[in-house]
Order: sequence, then structure tokens, then C-alpha cells
Amino acid sequence: MKVAPSILSADFSRLGDEIKAVEDCGADWLHLDVMDGHFVPNLTFGPPVIKNLRPLSLLFFDVHLMISEPEKLLQNFLDAGADLITIHYEATKNIDDIIRIIQKSGKKVGISIKPNTPIESIKIFLDKIDLILIMSVEPGWSGQKFMPEMLEKVKKLKAWREENPEKFTYLIEIDGGINDKNILDVKNSGVDVVVAGSYIFKSESYKNAISSLHQ
Repeated sequence: MKVAPSILSADFSRLGDEIKAVEDCGADWLHLDVMDGHFVPNLTFGPPVIKNLRPLSLLFFDVHLMISEPEKLLQNFLDAGADLITIHYEATKNIDDIIRIIQKSGKKVGISIKPNTPIESIKIFLDKIDLILIMSVEPGWSGQKFMPEMLEKVKKLKAWREENPEKFTYLIEIDGGINDKNILDVKNSGVDVVVAGSYIFKSESYKNAISSLHQ
């Protein structure tokens, strides 16, 4: 599995150093959580921060937009240096248009769903996208407890992909409460990319934490 540290849990006073540290310690992607204070109750950062971080790292920038009507700011995030943009199914009525815009830019596109949203809700988009992000906590805050029941969604996604591998080529990503205690269950369910924030950035050794997730 790929490991994508979430900078939501990093020390923002030395963000450049934090990113370099996880890159040097074996991170595969960098997960950037964008929150607007509306779709979710928290507020983080926007395109200017991503643009300033982009020259500091060679990591794949995995940008997760937890914002209402992401289509209004989509081009800003594309221009800032995102490699993949994931939008929330619950945040917009224009998913097809968003998919087209992102793909036209040459970047990858993902869809995420909240814990209470049935996985069947997004099945009509699965042949058009590169990644599905399953939230295993309620989006908005780091440090929440992992919801193991969300792995049933992962198992369905894996089964659908195996049933029709030519049509479905998406990666399965999971975010929320991931650590060394649940990583084997996560792996066995079929996850391809694991996001971890607190577990990595609050650890004594970034290298050991990331290594423990590379199953």
C-alpha cells in the first residue's frame, strides 16, 4: 500500500521541514486536506499554501477538497500544483462536470464519501475516476477514532473492481484513525492508499510510523 501522510496533523510553523521529513522517511504521497468551515466545521488552507509547498517536494500531491461547491475553486487548485483532486459526493451536484475539468487538465480525479453515505451512491461514477476515498471518520478533524465498519465499503469497491477490471481501474484510499493496530485489517480489505495524520506526525519516529503502515 502507498502511505500518504496528512499535513493536517503536521507542525504548521515548520511545514516545509515536516514535508521534507516524511518524504525522506518513505512517504509515497502527501495528503492535503482543504476545509472551508462550511462543508465541514474546520478551516484549513487554500490554493496559495499548496502553491508555495509545491516546489518543496517531489511527492505526489493528493488534494482532498472538503469544501462546498468545489467547482468554484477547482481551477485554482489545479493551477496550484495538485496531482490528484478528490471532491466529496455530498458537496456538489456537478460531479460529471468536475470530472471532465480535472481530466482535461491532465490531473487525476477522485471522489470521497462520508461515513453515512452508501457506497452505491457513487457507483455510476466509478468507471470515470482514478480514486475512491473512503472516510473512516467524520471529515473535519484529525485524531478521531477509526470506524472499522467502513471497511465493508472497501470490500465492495474491491469486489466491483475485480468483477470488471477493464471498466474499473480506480485506487481505493482510506482516511481516518489509521495506525499500526488496524493497518492489517485495512490492507486485507483491499485498500491501495492509506492516509495517516496523527499517527505519523505525533510519533517519535516518522520513519518507523510510515514503515509500520507499508504492509
